[in-house]
Amino acid sequence: MPASAEANPSLHGLYALTPDDNLLPRLSALVESALKGGVKWVQYRNKIAPAPLRRAQAAELLRVCRAHGAKLIINDDVWLAVEIGADGAHLGRDDIIGGGLATARNALGSKRILGVSCYDDLAAADAAVAAGADYIAVGSVFASASKPQATRASLETLTEAKKRFKVPVVAIGGITTRNAPQVLAAGADMLAVLSDLFDAMDIKSQTEKFQKLFKHL
Repeated sequence: MPASAEANPSLHGLYALTPDDNLLPRLSALVESALKGGVKWVQYRNKIAPAPLRRAQAAELLRVCRAHGAKLIINDDVWLAVEIGADGAHLGRDDIIGGGLATARNALGSKRILGVSCYDDLAAADAAVAAGADYIAVGSVFASASKPQATRASLETLTEAKKRFKVPVVAIGGITTRNAPQVLAAGADMLAVLSDLFDAMDIKSQTEKFQKLFKHL
């Protein structure tokens, strides 16, 4: 079953995706800048770090998120999320642990969040929701600098997902402050952003720009 409403306040707003940065103090400072700008959801993902460093980084980011009243989701690794007491895990098609999404749901329990990347595949989204996903991610809605080979998903697909499913829909891929309004108009509940957030000269101010986009909804 999905996480309870009490444990899962509001899957809404800017969803900060961390960059691949093996320097823990720098990564912590980057994320804290976004938190100071008001972001309430952070996803830790590092595709290049060895396991001990990933654990250390995840634990530090959890500490920083807790200090700012924000939630931390772990990409790829359900067991790491459970081990450090993070708020949940996000899985893609290559991250499903043995036994599939049902095993991930059971491992996380009812109080942690399970997010699932569904790309442009509404059948996959249907299966994810049936397995207890708390949100589904659709994308890449635009060309992505961090994942140039990513599957593309149209805004129409995002709109259809929003109509069809009762869980929040996260839009991901190439989202900027300029194109974000059309993504929100298409029905996205959350905007998952990496490059246009953490590549900004002033991350706190950039976060605030994204946050303002949700105030008109």
